[in-house]
Amino acid sequence: MAFDPARLHRMLNPRSIVVVGDKAPNYGWLTRQKEFPGPVLSVQVDPKEVEAIEGLGFTNYSSLAEVPGDIDLVICAVPRQITPMVIGQAVERGVGGVSMFTSGFSETEDPDAIEMERKIYEAATGDGMPIVGPNCLGIYNRELGLKFSDDQLVGDGGTVAIAGQSGTNTSGMVSGMQRMGVKVRRAVSFGNALIVNECDYLEYYANDPDVEVIVMYIEGVRDGRRFLQLLRETTPKKPVVLWHGGRTPAGAKAIKSHTSSLASSVAVWDAMVAQTGAIGTATMEETIDVTAALTHTERPSGRGMALIGMNGGQAVALTDQFSSLGFAVPSLSEESYAQLAEFFVAVGSSYRNPFDAASTIRSEDENLEKILDIIASDDAIDGGVAIELGARDFDEDPASIDRILDLLDRYRGRTGHPAITLMHDNGGGEGGVEAMVRARAHVAGRGFAAFQSYSRGAIALDRVVSHIEAVAGMGRGAS
Repeated sequence: MAFDPARLHRMLNPRSIVVVGDKAPNYGWLTRQKEFPGPVLSVQVDPKEVEAIEGLGFTNYSSLAEVPGDIDLVICAVPRQITPMVIGQAVERGVGGVSMFTSGFSETEDPDAIEMERKIYEAATGDGMPIVGPNCLGIYNRELGLKFSDDQLVGDGGTVAIAGQSGTNTSGMVSGMQRMGVKVRRAVSFGNALIVNECDYLEYYANDPDVEVIVMYIEGVRDGRRFLQLLRETTPKKPVVLWHGGRTPAGAKAIKSHTSSLASSVAVWDAMVAQTGAIGTATMEETIDVTAALTHTERPSGRGMALIGMNGGQAVALTDQFSSLGFAVPSLSEESYAQLAEFFVAVGSSYRNPFDAASTIRSEDENLEKILDIIASDDAIDGGVAIELGARDFDEDPASIDRILDLLDRYRGRTGHPAITLMHDNGGGEGGVEAMVRARAHVAGRGFAAFQSYSRGAIALDRVVSHIEAVAGMGRGAS
């Protein structure tokens, strides 16, 4: 290992931050850290920038050598040609580590840039100093208020950790998960991975007791054997979601100029995912959905689903989506149907699984409670419940959605099985989309996975169940 692991921990959980060369709009590298509890200091030599930075209330110094006290994290945002000097000063000061926003190194394939990157590598590794990047957005720590994007939330909690080779994709995953009600505990955008690479982040997250779900966007792996071994060790303890970039020839070609990585073979990658029980994804939306399913749902014991739609056609569509992914939509027991027949009397509704239950549910909350109680007691249902909720119902009567969520919460607490919600705009135009966004945000805030379509909900839950099945199979193989 080319760095001191204790210093990596120190820089990912800093007590002090120094930003070198901030010229971002509104001095974003400094101002984004306004909720950070420790000192946030500046190093800048341009007189105009110094005046503006000090006008914002930040203390500025002309070099790292002048900054008093210990420095846990340096955020380097200087032009490329100045970075060797900054790294040299950081080594002399014994800082925890450096996050290098600066780009234009090996990804350009320019010989001078590659040589400059080599010198930075030698200086840092000779001291054991970790570097995040270069060519990256850096570090997000929810609890500490360390941010690389304005919309990243600050606060306690969160069990999800992200590491990504793309800054935009990493930032997008954090934002998208937050909209799904997922608290991201920490994230690292690591770009070229000059010193600290994907294996190191995976190992760090695997050993973090506060992290329960690991999510990674990977374009290429530096040490395939180590990565494979780490996945095998980690997935039985924590799910690892792997979004693989560069799955097409054109995408693989683009990787070289993005982060200077060598694209991983799709066949080799998919085989690794299958062998280790990791969860493979191919898009940001799928990655966010799977993470929401892992975070907001209980772990099912099987694939027998109870599906509840708003009308007959939608119940059929629901069944098609889940069945196509290997879920069963089983008939309930005769005893269950006898109980359902006692109250399920709405015209046009069906109490067979899938349930066409809109009119019955809307007429009385008590009916849904009875339905869920019967489903909970039926052995045929071991995969949980997927229910369609009306976004417009939320606008018209927000309390009605909360009553349904209360019942779903009771169901999953009783059974230990998932209860996922499916919400879409039903082609209702701009107003329908807005209503859906509001409703999904509310449902997510209640701790439920709220998916935009039947297919996205089915795919996400399938990835979770497939992971459980794969890990169980690995355990049987080892016994």
